[in-house]
Amino acid sequence: LLGLAAVIMMAAAAVPQKFTGVITDSMCADGDHSHMKMGPTDGECTKACVETHDAMYVLYDGKNAYVLSDQKMPEKFAGKKVTVTGTLDGKTKTIRVDSIVGKK
Repeated sequence: LLGLAAVIMMAAAAVPQKFTGVITDSMCADGDHSHMKMGPTDGECTKACVETHDAMYVLYDGKNAYVLSDQKMPEKFAGKKVTVTGTLDGKTKTIRVDSIVGKK
């Protein structure tokens, strides 16, 4: 019975959720690129930090930054507000990305 309860809890934890925020990078995780000056826009700075400084794409929701498991898909959304659908690993603050959709 305890084993069944553990399986049910793990399955419930693995349900994809929607997270809304800005695609930025782990060096400027709060989305403020003014001190880096790696490009004329936040998006260009984000891409430059990932390419040049081995930063990672993250989703910043205004309070928390979440590393994105897919590091290719976020590039076209750098500096933009998006909704990421995926599964959050609370321990590592990583979202296993299923999809990313731009917001207007």
